[in-house]
Amino acid sequence: MSQQTTIRKLAELVNTPVEKLLEQLAEAGMTFSGPDQTVTSAEKLKLLGFLKRSHGKADVATEEAVAPKKITLNRNRKQEITVGGGKHKTTVDVVVRKKVTLVKPQDGGGAGDDDERAEILRKLEESRQRNLEEQQRLADEDRRRADEAAARRREAEEVAARARAEAEAAAAVDAPPVSSPAQPAAREAAAAPRPKPAATHGHGHPKPARPEPARVDDRNAHKAKPNRGSHAMVSDVEDDDATARFAGQLHLSASERERRSSSRPKGGRQTRRQPEQSRSGGGQHGFMRPTEKVVREIAIGDAITVSDLAQKLALKGGDVVKALFKMGVMATITQTIDHDTAVLVTEELGHKALRANSNDAESELLAHLEDQAIGDKSQRPPVVTIMGHVDHGKTSLLDYIRRTKVASGEAGGITQHIGAYHVETPKGVISFLDTPGHAAFTAMRARGAKLTDIVILVVAADDGVMPQTIEAIQHAKAANVPLVVAVNKIDKSSADPLRVKNELLTHGVVAEDFGGDVQCIHVSAKAGTGIDELLDAVLLQSEVLELKAVATGRATGTVIESSLDKGRGPVATVLVQEGLLQKGDYLVCGVQYGRVRALFDETGTQVQSAGPSIPVQVLGLSGVPDAGDDFVVVADERLAKDVAQQRDTKRRESRLVAQAGNRMEDIMAQMGSGGTQLSLNLVVKADVQGSAEALRQALTSLSNDQIRINLIVSGVGGITESDANSALAAKATIIGFNVRADASARKVIESNNLDLRYFSIIYDVIDQVKQVASGLLGKEVREEIIGTAEVRDVFRSSKFGAVAGCMVIEGVVKRNKPIRVLRDNTVVFEGELESLRRFKENVDEVRNGTECGIGVKAYNDVKPGDQIECFERIEVQRTL
Repeated sequence: MSQQTTIRKLAELVNTPVEKLLEQLAEAGMTFSGPDQTVTSAEKLKLLGFLKRSHGKADVATEEAVAPKKITLNRNRKQEITVGGGKHKTTVDVVVRKKVTLVKPQDGGGAGDDDERAEILRKLEESRQRNLEEQQRLADEDRRRADEAAARRREAEEVAARARAEAEAAAAVDAPPVSSPAQPAAREAAAAPRPKPAATHGHGHPKPARPEPARVDDRNAHKAKPNRGSHAMVSDVEDDDATARFAGQLHLSASERERRSSSRPKGGRQTRRQPEQSRSGGGQHGFMRPTEKVVREIAIGDAITVSDLAQKLALKGGDVVKALFKMGVMATITQTIDHDTAVLVTEELGHKALRANSNDAESELLAHLEDQAIGDKSQRPPVVTIMGHVDHGKTSLLDYIRRTKVASGEAGGITQHIGAYHVETPKGVISFLDTPGHAAFTAMRARGAKLTDIVILVVAADDGVMPQTIEAIQHAKAANVPLVVAVNKIDKSSADPLRVKNELLTHGVVAEDFGGDVQCIHVSAKAGTGIDELLDAVLLQSEVLELKAVATGRATGTVIESSLDKGRGPVATVLVQEGLLQKGDYLVCGVQYGRVRALFDETGTQVQSAGPSIPVQVLGLSGVPDAGDDFVVVADERLAKDVAQQRDTKRRESRLVAQAGNRMEDIMAQMGSGGTQLSLNLVVKADVQGSAEALRQALTSLSNDQIRINLIVSGVGGITESDANSALAAKATIIGFNVRADASARKVIESNNLDLRYFSIIYDVIDQVKQVASGLLGKEVREEIIGTAEVRDVFRSSKFGAVAGCMVIEGVVKRNKPIRVLRDNTVVFEGELESLRRFKENVDEVRNGTECGIGVKAYNDVKPGDQIECFERIEVQRTL
């Protein structure tokens, strides 16, 4: 040690008590007075020599004896290498480590080293001898087995030769002798010994026969023997790189191969190879690569995840994702893709795709419907839909027919649901569907036109044909439904029925007065004028159509409207089209199913059954069905549940496909768009499904490039605590359309200060959402040019610098407004007006055609011919 330490520190280092260390130093001939004295290196070496002598070891008393015999030097050198170029440039750290060991040469080895070396050499020789003996033993065993195999083969060949000779002798006795020059050669070929069929092992592969050990004198003859299989090895073939690489790799187990390889001499090349033949005790087959690619046929449904598709194709998921990327579809391994995309990527990968027929429940349902008895068709009531523009008197006309006041119960006096009623007139039963006329309810009107037999088009005589009137005509034509025009409000002084007929003529509706086939009836919903004529026209049209349906058997029909009632649960208003719907029937309706617990007519009276063309309310479904879904009565609940679950699974898969449809073009378009798009999140709850659908379409259509309106939750029923929590998480505004929040939802809304708004008229919803969205858009700063002055001359002033003598040629130039200096229609300076004078007086503004002096702040390079543009910045509220 280069640094001197005290006896106390030395005792701590060697973990020895101080008193004992002082005694050992005294025994070694070194006397110290206390533990705080220092100990030199020489004294430490002396103590070490004394302790070694006392333990019977050689004396190491000098510093040279304990000097290191070996020194190891480590050196690390770090460099940075740049790989690649452009955007893909990568810097790699390279560390070069170098280790050098220096050994001190010894003058003369001791006797101990010689003994150790001799012991090592003796053990090495014994190991080599054992290896040679093991190798010789294995060679003898292989030779013995080869001799046994050759003897068995010769014995089998002799037996086969004797059998052939006997067969030939028998054939010669039976057949007449024929002289032919080819006979001796044929006999020689037949008499030649045939190779014995190789025994099989493992999974039926031929087991290679063991060759006979070759002798020196007949080596050439042995080499000329025919090859007995691809796995047979000739024992005396010289080793080369090709044979050594494949030797013993096909039918040897891992342990055998390791033992064989370890038994070879490690130095030099092998001159004579040991016979490495497969043993019968459990061989291992080598893998044979297929000669051609396997083409698979896989079944794909409407949607499939990328991982499932890869599993069916027996490929890695990354390969399928890579193929999708090449096709321009960005999908992860857990994402769902549609049927067409899956078929394309399957064919791209070289396989075949088939359509998977997984509609087991649907097929059973169709067979169930076909098997049910079809009764005789009888006359059924017509289904009449009343359509037209908003506030043209549709509901009032129906009220007079029903002798009730429905319009007074509607919010704002406009219809916002599909009302379904059937009335008994003196001339027969008629089912009426009253559709809303507001522009947002397009889907409801289209649905009403598809369900109906006859459309009554109500047009106000004082208002004429309006946009929703034209839309109703288009829906009726698309559904191929006959029209009956009711010209309403003819009792008004401003009524002009002829004008209505002329306007209808421009849209392809030709009245009977004009030689067409459309009946036009003049009616008044208030006075009751022409109502009987209208009913007669409807019944006449239904007789022409010859409306018939099966009145017995299991019922089928369509959902007109649906809602979630707080006390009764899901309620669906359905229109029976075929069969008889009864209480207790099991039915499947879209993705919902259930048992009919109760049936109610439009007046709220409970009924036991409903026949064709009769609308009723159904209780007992598992959930709220979508308006427009078809319902079918089935025999048992199991089939209804299976069909509903299968439809729900398909709908969910299609929704996942729609959400996952991220294409590169879409992402590039989003990346290319400049500013970020703001979003307004809404939670919309309505009383019925049709209103929720109309609100969803009307509100999402307000989105544009600046703002996107997202409907986080859209459904029917009251506002629940779950809706309030969804609004809280998404920072959304809650809209209740004819519904209210329950107590738990109100608690969440009040504690978190959420925005809750109640509405009963669809106009107000759209207007307020526009206002909220406009507030989110913020204000836009616009620059408006208010005046332009042309510089005629420039004057120098000691106080203001360069003063431009100008003529205002356009607008007004005002002081304290920003300006721009234009030279050749190019902006050369932007700043402020420092002074604006007219005849040495400061003025606030100078109008068109007036001369003035303008001092430009911090700019003295104004030249004659320049234009000074005066503008102001104004804030404009963005609107949708």
